[in-house]
Parts: sequence; C-alpha cells; structure tokens
Amino acid sequence: MRVLAVSDIPSDRFYKFYQPGRLDEFDLILSCGDLSPEYIEFLVTLAHCPLVYVHGNHDDTFSREPEGCICADNRLINVNGLRILGLGGAYRYRKGKYMYTEKQMKSRVKYFSSQLRRSRGFDILLTHAPAYGLNDLQDLPHRGFECFHTLLNKYEPSYFIHGHIHRNYGYRIPQKIQKGKTTVINAFDYCIFDIDTD
Repeated sequence: MRVLAVSDIPSDRFYKFYQPGRLDEFDLILSCGDLSPEYIEFLVTLAHCPLVYVHGNHDDTFSREPEGCICADNRLINVNGLRILGLGGAYRYRKGKYMYTEKQMKSRVKYFSSQLRRSRGFDILLTHAPAYGLNDLQDLPHRGFECFHTLLNKYEPSYFIHGHIHRNYGYRIPQKIQKGKTTVINAFDYCIFDIDTD
C-alpha cells in the first residue's frame, strides 16, 4: 500500500505545480494537521483514495471541516484494513481549541484503553505533535507529549506519523527515524512510504 503523508504546508508538488495523475499511485493519504480544508479536499478529490486527518494547533481557524475526508481526531478507526489512532493538536503554549497540556493529552490517551484492548492495539498513531524527546524541539510551542511514549511502548504500532516540526527549522531534523518496532515519520510538507499489508 502506497501512502502519502502531509502536514503543515501545502506541497508545491501536489498543489501549485500539480500535474494530472500525480496522485494516482496512492492508496491512502494521511494529514497531520495545519492544512486548509481546501488543500486536503483538493488532494482527496484528485487522488481517489481515502484521506484521514487530525487537527493541528492552527486548525481552530477552520471555517468548516473538509468534505470527503475522514476525521480521525479522538478516534480509533479502520481504513483499508489499518487501525489508525488519531490524536491531533499540540502542546499548550497559548489558548486554542487544539492545544493541550500533558495532563489533558494523557487523559485523551487513557480514554482509548478499553478500545485498544478490544482491537488488540493499532497500526498507525496519527498526530500533529511529536512525542517528547523524539523529533520535538526544546521550546514550549514545539514540545512533544510524554504520554505518546506510553502508546508506542505498550502497543508497538508499525508507524507513528506526526507533523508540527517544520524540517526547515534546522538541518538536523530527520524525516524518518526508528523507535523499536515503530517507524516514526515527520510528515512536514510531504512524505511517501509503503506499508506491507501481507
């Protein structure tokens, strides 16, 4: 399964300089937030595959939710046979609809305990913010959540896809790293990867 993950900025490759057929290869699109409804509607319309999204910290400016897309925020959903757990938003550094303290995010994670037991875990953790100490930065606006480590350590999902950390903040910000059995992907701009579904 070929996946396109996007976050934070509209990619010129898939928008401004789009060419017909460029999105045909994808079986799933994952959006990690801070993208306009118009952009992700454009992607889902031309890709002809499911688009799953969570909210970013700037998405409280949405005038509406994007049409034709699947919101995974605060949900455990199954798309194309993949169990996706969505936890959007970022570390609270100001007031905002999608801003959370560590305690609030921990409460959101705890809410899924029984669902995750029944589903025997999940395949993809889809968030806007990274985990604390894992692709995050030291300043408060870009701090990750410690409670995401609880999910990664206990359930060992195949993928953890996040945004929020713009890779142009510094040359040492990686796009892909490994944490145990989990591939961690920073979807800033875009990232293409394949999931083995056999």
